[in-house]
Amino acid sequence: MLSSKASCLCGNVKITAGKINPKFTVCHCESCRSWGGGPFFAVQCGTDVAIEGHENIKSYESSAWASRGFCSNCGTHLYYKLKNSGEYNMPVGIFPNLKGLEMSMQYFCDQRPDYYCFSNETKEMTRAEIMEYFAKHI
Repeated sequence: MLSSKASCLCGNVKITAGKINPKFTVCHCESCRSWGGGPFFAVQCGTDVAIEGHENIKSYESSAWASRGFCSNCGTHLYYKLKNSGEYNMPVGIFPNLKGLEMSMQYFCDQRPDYYCFSNETKEMTRAEIMEYFAKHI
């Protein structure tokens, strides 16, 4: 497990993640692609996350099982947080010094548009598989 510090573009929000899984995930769902203009590349940070500048964070309830947070000043995407467990998934790109990362899973692979693909061989889960999983864990 890695640990790292991050901040939004304007510096109003600072994040320290104590445990970052180096096996990152990619989500192709419509929400993630609409949120960021492309797939969401996320590192799993668990709950060992310290955030400074909460007053600068806006949160959006994006599904029955998660919310998304972003800086209200600069718009930097900060996290996708699971409601049930409190675990954070954070954009890989906000952590400038991560090394040794490996793409391990692609979510909503059946919603991946045909204008891009990755050559990495990873596990994949369809929309139906994701919905079944979260129906059991909400």
